[in-house]
Amino acid sequence: MTDTRLRWLVRGGVVLVRTLAMTWRIELSNAEPMRRARHASDKGVIFALWHGELLPLLWQHRGEGVRVVISEHRDGEIIARIAESLGFRTVRGSTTRGGARALLAMCDALERGEEIAVTPDGPRGPAHVFAPGTLVAAQRAGVSVLPVAVAVSSAWRLGSWDAFMIPKPFARLTIAYGDPLMVSAPGAREAATEAPRFADALERTVSTAERAAGGSATGAS
Repeated sequence: MTDTRLRWLVRGGVVLVRTLAMTWRIELSNAEPMRRARHASDKGVIFALWHGELLPLLWQHRGEGVRVVISEHRDGEIIARIAESLGFRTVRGSTTRGGARALLAMCDALERGEEIAVTPDGPRGPAHVFAPGTLVAAQRAGVSVLPVAVAVSSAWRLGSWDAFMIPKPFARLTIAYGDPLMVSAPGAREAATEAPRFADALERTVSTAERAAGGSATGAS
């Protein structure tokens, strides 16, 4: 992809996101645990969300200075630049490329009190499978992981591995936050074994969002 094409794709993506998002009606569910976690200590917190729900959460938390972990793949470059246009800072890397560097950057940022957003099933899936890197960072930095999920009344779903969600104009969005969880394992290696517990917590948060939305979440259209 040429630099010129990349710039045009990013500009078009930014315009599209802002145009759509200004029409969305957003409600929060169980937001108090999120507010408490963000002020609980001088260290940061990790927001964990499924990759397919990234777009509406970028909009909801725009301008807050959160760092979002985005892969070094070509598609990740577009998402990274759109995220930066919305006031996010980025950490580049994933389990398939640049993982060690990204992990160190996450730990450093968390220990400085910064907040990190991670899609633990990205960048290539499988969807809704919680990769352990997030938990290794949480264990090393001694911070909590906060599950986040979105239910949408109407959305387009891309034909990608994650069924990437693009809420339609005037869609109703319900964003739910789970209770923050700490990694209980004594070391980074053992932290990976806790992935099923954190995946279950994120799936429960998905159910919370859907219940709060009155069962109005949609699939592909």
